[in-house]
Amino acid sequence: MAASLEVEKRAVRPRSIRKKLRHEGRVPAIVNGYQIESTPISVDSLELNRVLRENGLNSVITMNIDGKKVNTLVQDYSEDTFTQHIIHVEFLSVNMAVETEVEAEITLVGEASGVKTGGVLTQTLYSATVSATPDKLPENIEVDISNLEIGDSINISDIPVAKDYTIVNEPEEQVASVNAPEEETEPEEEEETEPEVIGESQENSAE
Repeated sequence: MAASLEVEKRAVRPRSIRKKLRHEGRVPAIVNGYQIESTPISVDSLELNRVLRENGLNSVITMNIDGKKVNTLVQDYSEDTFTQHIIHVEFLSVNMAVETEVEAEITLVGEASGVKTGGVLTQTLYSATVSATPDKLPENIEVDISNLEIGDSINISDIPVAKDYTIVNEPEEQVASVNAPEEETEPEEEEETEPEVIGESQENSAE
């Protein structure tokens, strides 16, 4: 089920309009893509955060622009460096019947058997590119690591095939591995040498 978001068309000039919108609690945004011209809009900041929190970044967001229903995905967004608040969003209008590609987070589930016996788990891939129709796009991909022993790894090809989407990454790309713990090496002891007595050295050279 698509989430809905109320939007308003906005002006792009003067440039200070963006600052004014943010001061009013709105986020400047733009929509482009399938059957729509590039359209500047603004959305309520609190409502946008609620929709993304409840549905995820890969969910379809439906909006009404000039009386036309537009199905969109979040293509990109910018955050304030200090507050982490979203300050700009790019929405992509999509055809619900055509597959598109997005990034989905990889979530490791379970406790690896090798970790229980002292191994160290390393995750090497944190997201994967998936292809699906917009209504089937996953927010994350769960990868079960329970059977990983020390020395084992799991690759893209090891992830069970999903019914709704296809993972586009190369099959041999590694997702996670369990390695033996590194042995601590004790620092080598330096050989103790007796300090040379200056007086004795001079006496020996004089003999």
